[in-house]
Amino acid sequence: MSRKKKGIPVHGWLNIDKPHGITSNQVIGRVRRALNAQKLGHAGTLDPLATGILPIALGEATKTIQFAQDSDKIYRFTITWGEERNTDDNEGIVIATSINRPTDSDITALIPRFIGDIEQTPPKFSAIKVDGARAYDLSRAGKNVKLKSRIVSVYDLRLLKTTQDTAELEIKCGKGTYVRSIARDMGQILGCFGYISALRRMAVGNFSEEQAIPLDEFEEMVHSVDSDRYLMPVETVLDDIPALALTDSEISRIKQGQTIKLLSRQDIDRLDIAGIDEMTDVILAIGDNKPLALLEKNGIELRSVRLFNL
Repeated sequence: MSRKKKGIPVHGWLNIDKPHGITSNQVIGRVRRALNAQKLGHAGTLDPLATGILPIALGEATKTIQFAQDSDKIYRFTITWGEERNTDDNEGIVIATSINRPTDSDITALIPRFIGDIEQTPPKFSAIKVDGARAYDLSRAGKNVKLKSRIVSVYDLRLLKTTQDTAELEIKCGKGTYVRSIARDMGQILGCFGYISALRRMAVGNFSEEQAIPLDEFEEMVHSVDSDRYLMPVETVLDDIPALALTDSEISRIKQGQTIKLLSRQDIDRLDIAGIDEMTDVILAIGDNKPLALLEKNGIELRSVRLFNL
């Protein structure tokens, strides 16, 4: 006999504005307690020093977390010059210093080198696994962690303002980009060293700062108003995936784990109208006007790879 799950089944996404000084998992814990939700997770860790957008998936939305993690992101951050730290942010130990400071023109001239598909080495204090262990655990234990460089995508990087010792920048980047590495590498190239002293995530895909709700405010209001007003649909992060409405018989087959085949002229017309072609490999199946499943397309055959129980 299976154990009854604790909590209430809640399905959808929350766009939470994470405050400074707590971990992403602590945010999860506070949202769980506020909603008494059965199942939830977040799409992309923010360090304790960071603030900003932390998308939280509840219930069946947790099956779409990967799509949010793969989304482009926008960060605003401050680099403090003159020191390099072992964590590449202000929580670390100073490992190098310099009296040099870059000018605005120095920074502006360097920025193009950090736009496009660039090679970067992640911080030693990161969640990347090395031989099964997290890099930050190994680093804290005094191990000499060597991480492989990787190619990441930076779509835009701009200088917003400067002081003698700091520079504030904004970046739009793809999955896997470490802003801490950007600060470290810029400081090294400029010959002055640098680390992240402030970091705010402004957007994750469709989750923007304008629609975000601060965590404290959410906790205060969730008991006095209908929490559904803050809940975004499960399909929020699936807007890039073409949707196909299924017939009753197709819905039945998908729910039973069977494949469906689209052979007729009418089926082909349905695919055309939905924007599905030979290059499409994933489809959002709609049944009874709600998300039913994510389907994998192989030629004329569709099979479920993720079924939503809504």
